[in-house]
Amino acid sequence: MSTRAGLVTFAEFEKRPDPPAGHYEPHHGEIVLVPPRQKVHMKVQQSLFALLMPLLEGRGFLTIEFAFRAAPEHEAWQADIGFVSQERWEHDDNAYFLAAPDLVIEVLSPGNTPEAIDDKMTTCMENGCVSFWIVDPRRRRVSVTEGNLTRH
Repeated sequence: MSTRAGLVTFAEFEKRPDPPAGHYEPHHGEIVLVPPRQKVHMKVQQSLFALLMPLLEGRGFLTIEFAFRAAPEHEAWQADIGFVSQERWEHDDNAYFLAAPDLVIEVLSPGNTPEAIDDKMTTCMENGCVSFWIVDPRRRRVSVTEGNLTRH
């Protein structure tokens, strides 16, 4: 049951069937359909993962499509790439990681709106993320936000 009218809890969300393509995520209690990744998106994800793996190996958990719950009741997100320190990873014994990863990397897709990316960054930064990267393959630009500072 939802705790507020119209909002979907994570328990309710888990009972939903998968969509024919893409996946669902509950954001602020609303179900959002995330379409499948396009080829350029997957290629950028894989390239970044390959670059980061040797630097972060043994320091924690790094993965593509990192699923996490930013707020226990109404939130679940996936980072295109996420990294969590070994200490944080080992101290979370939940089925889903219950905080944002230390590092979140989002690769922009044609369907991303600035508002949606800003919402995801805000949610992540308020829930434990230390560094949030936005990778724009079309413009060949990376923005890095750490605290209140964003660098391009």
